Amino acid sequence: MSSSTFSSSSSINTIKSSCFTTENRSLHPSSIIPTSSFLGSTHKLRFNPLTANSPPRFIKNRQIHIVAVSDVKQKQLKSTPSVGNLLITKEEGLELYEDMILGRTFEDMCAQMYYRGKMFGFVHLYNGQEAVSTGFIKLLKQQDCVVSTYRDHVHALSKGVPAREVMSELFGKTTGCVRGQGGSMHMFSKEHNLIGGFAFIGEGIPIATGTAFTSKYNREVLKQADCDHVTLAFFGDGTCNNGQFFECLNMAALWKLPIVFVVENNLWAIGMSHERATSDPEIWKKGPAFGMPGVHVDGMDVLKVREVAKEAVQRARRGDGPTLIECETYRFRGHSLADPDELRDPSEKAHYAARDPITALKKYMIENKLAGEAELKAIEKKIDELVEEAVEFADASPHPDRSQLLQNVFADPKGFGIGPDGRYRCEDPKFTQGTAHV
Repeated sequence: MSSSTFSSSSSINTIKSSCFTTENRSLHPSSIIPTSSFLGSTHKLRFNPLTANSPPRFIKNRQIHIVAVSDVKQKQLKSTPSVGNLLITKEEGLELYEDMILGRTFEDMCAQMYYRGKMFGFVHLYNGQEAVSTGFIKLLKQQDCVVSTYRDHVHALSKGVPAREVMSELFGKTTGCVRGQGGSMHMFSKEHNLIGGFAFIGEGIPIATGTAFTSKYNREVLKQADCDHVTLAFFGDGTCNNGQFFECLNMAALWKLPIVFVVENNLWAIGMSHERATSDPEIWKKGPAFGMPGVHVDGMDVLKVREVAKEAVQRARRGDGPTLIECETYRFRGHSLADPDELRDPSEKAHYAARDPITALKKYMIENKLAGEAELKAIEKKIDELVEEAVEFADASPHPDRSQLLQNVFADPKGFGIGPDGRYRCEDPKFTQGTAHV
């Protein structure tokens, strides 16, 4: 159910009901999904008319209105709201703000380090999309899994991977979370159940589906009653035209897997508008086609994302199956640091810059007396120091030894990896002769 359908008089409970349950929905005649016995489902997903007083989607041929939960709820508050009226507690708000500031500050520092020659290869930054990572991942348990994309630094940070380990990985150092062998697009941490970043679009979705299957298998076959682990699969709008996406939606719905498919729709591939790349730009509609809820949410509002994420994660955890959530967000920088970003309309970029998710959360917290300016400034200073320390740590860390080159590449490195003398071939000085320095 699209969050664009919520009127300004809606309550949080009404919003939750219209997103994730099957009763009391007003009917839109062109979009009824017939009742089906598929998986025992009785879903009748129906959609309300669009609201008129909400910020428009910036898509050329149409305007779809988005209502953020924070905007909806704010209209109902008295001048001095009580704690019960608010979407978050002070502690929750400070956690969200700190995580978003960490993501933004870290990525800004990555840009500096890249242009100073400390990082190599492609580096894709997350600036502008922090509400999605924070809104979802900060709700998870340590045992829950996250599967990311090539834009994975901030997902790793939100999941708890220390900033110094992420920065070291970007520097290609042994102290990185993958010992310098993964780099920008392949963050991984077994300890934090970050299953990995994946360089090719769609690559991580089958991995995430398998991770969710593992959770279900452990609970139902191995009788591990306490195994209620959930998997989040993050991917972009372009991925939703790939075969793995459709195949895995089918499998997840068929087996009622504990997974949430999170589409970070930032409206652009490298230089291709999402509007031009797909026959129906409303990705969330593809969920009901496979027997699962489809939700559209304002991905520039961490409070709205968090409300939708909370319901979807709880739904997966209690065994009700998968959810597809389209988070409409926007990247403030180019596709990668090698992209001059000359293809997007400046007015479009300005429109979304004015809706910065960090600025919006800060405004909400101050206006509702959850935090003062000084308290938030202290968090920003703390994060600045943490990121500076991460850079110093990464810069001082050693590069991997040549003998590490083939570790974790082959299950059995004999043959190519190990020569007749039993030594790693990469230890032979002639191994890299004629190639770039290793």
